[in-house]
Amino acid sequence: KRIYEAYVFADNDPYRAATHNKGVMNGIDPVVIATGNDWRAVEAGAHAYAARSGRYRSLTRWTLNSDGSLNGEIEIPLQLGTVGGVTRLHPLAKIGLQVLGNPSSEELGKVIACAGMASNLAALRALTTIGIQRGHMKLHAKNLALAAGSKGTEVEAVANSLVANSLMHKHSISVTAAEQILAELRAKSLMPPLMPEVGSATLDKHP
Repeated sequence: KRIYEAYVFADNDPYRAATHNKGVMNGIDPVVIATGNDWRAVEAGAHAYAARSGRYRSLTRWTLNSDGSLNGEIEIPLQLGTVGGVTRLHPLAKIGLQVLGNPSSEELGKVIACAGMASNLAALRALTTIGIQRGHMKLHAKNLALAAGSKGTEVEAVANSLVANSLMHKHSISVTAAEQILAELRAKSLMPPLMPEVGSATLDKHP
C-alpha cells in the first residue's frame, strides 16, 4: 500500500516524478550501455515520453489488486539495436548480448523494461521502509568495503560496521574507516581462542 501511495505521489508531482523516473533509468541505462546501445538517446526518449500528457509523470504505473497484492506496469520507448554498429564492433557489447541469449531488439526491449521496473520497485520499497538515504548509505558502504580490500563475508561485515559507526557518529563513511575496520576484523580472526583458566588445588595429606 505504501509503495502504491509513493507511486501516486510521483505521478502527481513532477519534482517527485523526476527522482522516481531517475530510479527507473538506474536499471535501464546499465543494460543499454552493456549491450552497446545509445543510453543518451534512450534517456531523452524516456523523459520526453514521461511528459507526453503535457505534464511530467511517472514512467511506471502501480496498482493494488482486489486481494491487496501489487501490480506494476511500464511502457517506455527504447531505441535499440542488436545487429551492426557498436554491437558488432565492441567485444563487451557482444558478450553482453550473449549473456542475454542473443535476443532480438524486441526481446532486448522487454529485458530492459523489466530492469527499469525492478529498479523502480527496489527504490520505492526502500523509500517506504528504511528510507532512500539509509539504503544508499549501505550501498556506498559496501563499495567502500570492496575498495578497502574486503573479500567474501568481510564485505557485509565491514559495510555494517561502517553504517553503524556512522549512525553513532563515531566516524564518517570513508575508505580509511573501512580499512581500519577490516584490519581490526582480520586481527580478531587471527587471535587464538581464549584458553580456559586452569585452577590449582593442594591436597593436604593426613596420617
